[in-house]
Amino acid sequence: MEEISKQEAGQPGDRTDQENLLVHDSSVDHKGKVPLRTSTGVWKASRFIIAIEFSERLSYFGIATSLILYLSKVMLQDLETAAKNVNYWSGVTTLMPLLGGFIADAYLGRFSTVLVSTIIYLMGLILLTLSWFIPGLKACETDMCIEPRKVHEVVFFLAIYMISVGTGGHKPSLESFGADQFDDDHTEERRQKMTYFNWWNFALCAGVLLGVTVIVYVQDHVNWGSSYIILTAVMAVSLVIFIIGRPFYRYRHSTGSPLTPLLQVLVAAIRKRNVPYPSSVAQLFEIPKAEKTKGRFLCHTNKLKFLDKAAVLEDKDNPAEKQSPWKLATVTKVEELKLVLNMIPIWLATLPFGICIAQGTTFFIKQGVILNRKIGNGFELPPASIYAVAAIGMIISVTIYEKILVPTLRKATGNERGITILQRIGIGMLFSILVMVVAALVEKKRLGIVENDPRKSSLSMSVFWLAPQFLILGIGDGFALVGLQEYFYEQVPDSMRSLGIAFYLSVIGAANFVSSWLITIVGRLTKKDGHGWFGKDLNTSRLDKFYWLLAGISAVNMLFFVFLARRYSYKTVQRVAVADCNIEGDDDAMV
Repeated sequence: MEEISKQEAGQPGDRTDQENLLVHDSSVDHKGKVPLRTSTGVWKASRFIIAIEFSERLSYFGIATSLILYLSKVMLQDLETAAKNVNYWSGVTTLMPLLGGFIADAYLGRFSTVLVSTIIYLMGLILLTLSWFIPGLKACETDMCIEPRKVHEVVFFLAIYMISVGTGGHKPSLESFGADQFDDDHTEERRQKMTYFNWWNFALCAGVLLGVTVIVYVQDHVNWGSSYIILTAVMAVSLVIFIIGRPFYRYRHSTGSPLTPLLQVLVAAIRKRNVPYPSSVAQLFEIPKAEKTKGRFLCHTNKLKFLDKAAVLEDKDNPAEKQSPWKLATVTKVEELKLVLNMIPIWLATLPFGICIAQGTTFFIKQGVILNRKIGNGFELPPASIYAVAAIGMIISVTIYEKILVPTLRKATGNERGITILQRIGIGMLFSILVMVVAALVEKKRLGIVENDPRKSSLSMSVFWLAPQFLILGIGDGFALVGLQEYFYEQVPDSMRSLGIAFYLSVIGAANFVSSWLITIVGRLTKKDGHGWFGKDLNTSRLDKFYWLLAGISAVNMLFFVFLARRYSYKTVQRVAVADCNIEGDDDAMV
C-alpha cells in the first residue's frame, strides 16, 4: 500500500482552492500546461481510451480464437504444427509489448505510441483482408488443393505479425495511458483507478465476446474475408474516436530510457562493494525536498541491502548533486531497482498460469470442432464461439468482485483494495488448476465415447461439455489477469509504467512459447510405436494426460507462489523524503 500523507491525498480543505483545481502529478494537458482536474482525466478521458481497447480486443480475439481453425482448414496444417504456430504468434504478440513499452516510456510517450501502433495494426488488418480477396494472394485457386500457395502463406503471416507489432505498442501504452488519467495523490481519483482496471477488463471482455460470437459466426457462415472487413472498419472508427478525445487527456512526457538509472545503481553498487555500510540509513543520499519539484520518494527497505551502497556518499567534500550518477545514486533510485528485481520471482511464478490459459485458444477450441455443435433447429455453433463462455465468466467475475467483494472485504480487512494484489492473483491461479482438472475429465469422457463407437466419433457429445472449463477459465482470468495488470502497473517505478504493463503481457507471451516447447518435449518423450500424447488428430491424441500434467505443474508452482507472496513488500511512496520508513510488517506484504 502506498503511504501518502493526507495533505497530498486530495482531502477536501487540505489544499488551496487553486491547488484542488489543478493536477500536480507531473502530467500536462494537450497544450502542455498543468491540467485542470475538472476538464481532464478520470472517466471523461478514459471512456475514449477504453473504446479503442474494445476495438483492439474484438480484432485480436476474432483472429486468435479461430487462428488454429484457419491454419487447419485453409492452410491444411496438422494439429501439432497448427497449435505451435498459434502459440508462436501469441507469444510474439504478447512479448512485443516489452519493446513497445520501452519506446513509449523512453522516447515517444504513450499517446504517440498508441497512435502509431494503431495505424500499424490497421495496416495489418487491411493486408489480411487483401490476402483473402485478391485472386493472386488467395490460399488456393480451387477448393480441392492439397497445399496452399506460398505467396498466401507469406502475406498471411506478414499481416498477422504486423498485428503483433501493432499490439506491441498498443497494449502497454494504452492501458497505462488510461491509468495515467487518475491522480495517485488524490484520494477519490486513486480509488477510481482501482475501479478503472476492473471496468477496463469488462470492456475487454465485451470485445472478446463479440469477437468470438459475431466475428467467428461471419467466418464460419460467410467467409473469413468478410470478418476481416468488419474488424478493419471497427478499428478505423475507434482510431478516430481516440483522436477526438485528445483535449480531455492528461499526458506524461517521456523521460529517456527508464533502464539507464537502474543500470547506474547497479554499477555504483558494484564500484562501492567494499565501502563499509553506514551506521544509519539516514546517512544514505537522497535529494532534498526543496530540490525535488516532481516525482515521488520511495521509502527505504531492508531487502537487497548490497544495493544500498550505491547511495553511500564517499566524497563528502564534493556536492552530492554534482557527482556522477554512475558513482552515486539516491535512495529512491536504489529502491526502484529493488522493485524491478523483486518482480522477477513473481513473474516466473505466474508462468504456469499463462501456460494453462494458453490452452484456451488452442486445444480447447480444437476440441469444439469435433463435438456436436448443433443448437435447436439446425443452427450450428461456430467452434471458436464456445470461447464466449470464458468472456462471460470474466465479466461475471469482474462485476461481482467490483460490486460485492471489494466493498465487503474493504470493511472486513481495512485494505483499500479489499484484498492485496497478490492475493487476487493467487485466487486466479487456483482457478487455473481447477480448469486443467475439469478439462482432463471432459477429454477423458470424450475419448471414451470415441473408443466405444469410432464411427460416430464424439459427435454424440455436446460442445457444451466444454462450457464448465471455459467458465472457470474466465472466472480465474477475472482474478489473476486483472491482478497482474494492477501489480505490474503499480509496483514498477513511475517512469516505467508502460513497461510495467508489458511485463504483465510478457507473462502470457513467454507462457505461449513455453507451452509450445512443452508440447514438443512431451510429444517426443511419449511417442512409442509411432503414437504419443499428440497425434495427427484429437482422437489419436491423449490431451487428457497433458492436462493432468499441467494441473500437477500448476499445483506445485502454487506453493512456490504462496512462499514468495507471503514475503513480498509492496511499493511505499512518500512525497516527503523520509530516510527510513520500513514497512516490513505491513499487512499488504501478506498473501
